[in-house]
Parts: sequence; C-alpha cells; structure tokens
Amino acid sequence: MVEVVKYGATGRRKTSVARVNLIPGTGVVQINERPFEEFFNRETDRIIILEPLKLTNTLNQFDIIAKVSGGGVSGQTGALRLALSRALSACDHEHKSVLKKAACLSRDPRMKERKKPGQKGARKKFQWVKR
Repeated sequence: MVEVVKYGATGRRKTSVARVNLIPGTGVVQINERPFEEFFNRETDRIIILEPLKLTNTLNQFDIIAKVSGGGVSGQTGALRLALSRALSACDHEHKSVLKKAACLSRDPRMKERKKPGQKGARKKFQWVKR
C-alpha cells in the first residue's frame, strides 16, 4: 500500500480561520468542497491566495483541499494565504526563506476593537451635552 504524504496547516486573519491540506497532485484547488473559481469570484483574491505557490514554483505540483470559516471574503483570503504558506514551508524547508522574504508567513494581527461600555463604539463617544 502506497502512503500519500499530506501536509496540513492553519491560518488566521481577522475572525477567519482556514485549514489547508496539501496533497501531491495536479494543481486542483477545492475550498469548502467547491471549486476555487466558484468560491472566490474576484480575480484579486485568487491572485493573493496563489501567490505562495507562484513564489515557490509549485503551482501544479499539489492538490489543495481547504476548509474556510468565519469572517468575510478578504479575511478568508488572508487566512487561506497564510495557511498555504505554512503548509508549503512544512513540506520543504527551502521554501520557508522565500516565503518569509515575501512576507507570506507573517500573521496580520489586526482585529476589530471591542465596543467599550459607556461609549457609542470602540473609540467613538456619545455627544457631550453641557446642560
């Protein structure tokens, strides 16, 4: 029996979480059991997600199976890019230096700030009234 090598990683951005499995194959990308082009309609999102594969010249070497949840489209795009970068660096340590130089392995820490009590929002206050 031939054992298939599978590389997995998790990426997060804002409130989105992406779990990616890389399997040696022909370059098929499936997200939440849907085709890549159907899940991400915008071309810019697809370019951002596939950037780690283009940097490491592994565009048609792996099949990508991903589960994405939470957040919006841009958050899911960033989470998927980070998860893909982490999985590629796990499969070959030579990819890590290339991805690190391109800032694909850094997690974007920006999150939505919570609303504070006694205020209208995170920073915005209620209007001050003298009398």
